[in-house]
Amino acid sequence: MTGLSFADVMQLAIIGLAQGSLYSLIAIGLVLIYKATEQINFAQSEFMMLGAFFGFQFIVLWGMPFWLGFLLAIAVLGGIGYTYDALVIRRMTGQPVFVVFILTLATGIVLRALAGMFWGFDSFSLPSMMPGTIDLSGVIIGWDHVIAILAAALLSLALFLFFRFSRVGIAMQALSLNQLAAFYMGMPVKRLTSSIWALAAMFGALAGLLLGPIALVSTQMGFIGFKAFAGAIVGGFGSIPGAVLGCLLIGVAEPFFDTAFPTLKGVGAYVIMFAVLLIRPQGLLSQMHAKKVEPHA
Repeated sequence: MTGLSFADVMQLAIIGLAQGSLYSLIAIGLVLIYKATEQINFAQSEFMMLGAFFGFQFIVLWGMPFWLGFLLAIAVLGGIGYTYDALVIRRMTGQPVFVVFILTLATGIVLRALAGMFWGFDSFSLPSMMPGTIDLSGVIIGWDHVIAILAAALLSLALFLFFRFSRVGIAMQALSLNQLAAFYMGMPVKRLTSSIWALAAMFGALAGLLLGPIALVSTQMGFIGFKAFAGAIVGGFGSIPGAVLGCLLIGVAEPFFDTAFPTLKGVGAYVIMFAVLLIRPQGLLSQMHAKKVEPHA
């Protein structure tokens, strides 16, 4: 660490910011589902993986125009997320929390196996949205990293505006605070809940599509999502701004941690998580609410 130049520090910081931005897209999906249902989707990382694989299928194997394949992959994952809630998760209403925990964990394992069966267990590369790099006085920045940072920032803003000003977004917020009240007010609780699962899956798919050109697409890429879990916990699992903040904190700190402690490479996210939990167990920006859950009658 002592031998790092200013350019090296900036390089690591930008790489970390891009990593944290991708983690935050996964974490936003986790928190959306948790706020609405108090369920934790352990298959969110596999939604990210599937998004990358569908992008690979559409863009590389089928030769679709980049943006068509990109958007179609996100739409497909939205449909998968909606259907998964409607046909599987909804049936678990009223069951102990650990049932959904085991179910989504098992779903992730099955999705990895299915992806391996369909696409194989090799690693693949997604084409870059914008190839090339920027040289800022010795700081080399890949356009893929810049796009990841901008996408996370713009989508976080769009999500804020959606929840603040759109009728559907306001209804989803009401659902997250009190499902029972939302049900008695005539809101379509089932449809809104499935829509939240769809939105979460689409955020995961977008993370996978943006990660694909930076890292390789493989059945193992879903394990990156564990760092998104860590970021959501650091920020406060009930808070979307907290999840984004936690993921950015982990993303920026991780390259420096790996450089300082090369023998502990890959565990920096969890060291930060443990440290934050010891000091502030509820997370940096916790927004936990006591809530009533509608029985989907």
